[in-house]
Amino acid sequence: MGFPEFFAQVPAVTLRDPLADLLGAAQDGLIEYRFADAVKLAGHSCPTVAGAWLMTVRALRALYGDDIPERGNITVAMHERQESGVAGVIASVAGLLTGAAGDGGFKGLGGRYGRRNLLHFGVAGSGILRFTRRDNHAAVDCVLHLESVPADPRLGGLLAAILGGSADHAATRLFGELWQARVRRILIEHHDDPALVSLTLSSQRPGAS
Repeated sequence: MGFPEFFAQVPAVTLRDPLADLLGAAQDGLIEYRFADAVKLAGHSCPTVAGAWLMTVRALRALYGDDIPERGNITVAMHERQESGVAGVIASVAGLLTGAAGDGGFKGLGGRYGRRNLLHFGVAGSGILRFTRRDNHAAVDCVLHLESVPADPRLGGLLAAILGGSADHAATRLFGELWQARVRRILIEHHDDPALVSLTLSSQRPGAS
């Protein structure tokens, strides 16, 4: 399996999952996630997947500061409806890291460890994504500004040629390289850029940015 080299440069995030701890799936419930995990989940690497990763990681940092975030202790609300645009892609990445799930999520054990109905769509006033801690109700709204990291102007013409069947192997390869170059810039060069991901907290928490 060969991913672009920059995937390994994206900082990993570690969460503590009490359910994984209980079931012996991870020592002390600690699970490390990398951007490649989000790519495996989505089946592709694109600016939307990268943006969803950054929104979630930065929201967790804002809500937990230097503490390890608790997976399953966070609700996720999306402004968009589930069937709209890329809402499902963004929600899947947020759910990967937070454990938040919709109607099909794990129902829990004895009223604990539930993940069902922690993910909601069509929530007014939630920015693109709103993350809320279930224990103290601290919340953060995230807005993604992908236009702040523009695409290479050649991409449009290359994609049209590929979809039209006129692109050769070299053009197709160039398209993929330019596409991933933007993803790299989003994740590496703009990892902490407030112009890319803006956060609004309902209460000030350690590590807020």
